[in-house]
Amino acid sequence: MASEDVKASESAVTTIVSLAEEAKLAREGVKAPSLAILSICKSLVAGGVAGGVSRTAVAPLERLKILLQVQNPHNIKYNGTIQGLKYIWRTEGFHGLFKGNGTNCARIVPNSAVKFFSYEQASKGILYLYQQQTGNEDAQLTPLLRLGAGACAGIIAMSATYPMDMVRGRLTVQTEKSPYQYRGMFHALATVLRQEGPRALYKGWLPSVIGVIPYVGLNFSVYESLKDWLVKARPSGLVEDSELNVTTRLACGAAAGTVGQTVAYPLDVIRRRMQMVGWKGAASIVTGDGRSKAPLEYTGMIDAFRKTVRHEGFGALYKGLVPNSVKVVPSIAIAFVTYEMVKDILGVQIRISD
Repeated sequence: MASEDVKASESAVTTIVSLAEEAKLAREGVKAPSLAILSICKSLVAGGVAGGVSRTAVAPLERLKILLQVQNPHNIKYNGTIQGLKYIWRTEGFHGLFKGNGTNCARIVPNSAVKFFSYEQASKGILYLYQQQTGNEDAQLTPLLRLGAGACAGIIAMSATYPMDMVRGRLTVQTEKSPYQYRGMFHALATVLRQEGPRALYKGWLPSVIGVIPYVGLNFSVYESLKDWLVKARPSGLVEDSELNVTTRLACGAAAGTVGQTVAYPLDVIRRRMQMVGWKGAASIVTGDGRSKAPLEYTGMIDAFRKTVRHEGFGALYKGLVPNSVKVVPSIAIAFVTYEMVKDILGVQIRISD
């Protein structure tokens, strides 16, 4: 009888232990995906905030850059950064400086979110393959590998949000005297779809993708490599407790943006010009065929390069570079630092809530 009681007790204990282990495994099984989802959301939110803040801060320069890129060379209205900004202010007022920024933010927020998230995931994947190939589990990403991860991130983000970028370009260059008015992003999307077809939303996609490889790739590569070098070199006053101060990180971002945009800028000009193709009256804004007012036409990226250089000279490929440089330096710097700061803030809040 006693032995039966002992067996019953052992059975009960075993059952309790089994239930406890199952509960533990269940908790761990739920916790891991939850943390993964939180990490993804944190990265996406931080990237989106970084894009919105950085782009709004330089919206007037962004608009002026596009106007310089596509303006008719025989009807010059914008002769430089200061003159161009004054002209916009005088003819269109304060609102004119931020025209197209709402559409731009509607594009750049998801673009930036996808870009930063894709870079993190691509970096992890590339680092894992690199460590497996070298057999060194302590290996770190090289500048070239970071360039590859950044290029992947740029291609994914650009492709995912390109239609919004296309209509944003048209919204930005239209003025009160433009022959056709788009009332907003959704009206522009609907009008382009109706009048030009769905393929029109991806006009200029190829030079955009080609340009985004060195642009985004170099941005991430230069920024991360500069940070690593400074942390290891530890120059006086720039590193605090193995962390770079905000000013130093801003400088790293500015350097990264300057290198990337200088290399990729001609492709950005061609992209904008190709986006104008098919827009009724666009020839009054930009022309690639001398003084002709015939509808603007390019058969492709190479043709756009050829016509632009033939009729306007090689310098036309760098129209708007100065305001773009003034814009890119703070924009990229703000984006990187904002991303890191928002991630840190969200990380603290998540730990507190846990």
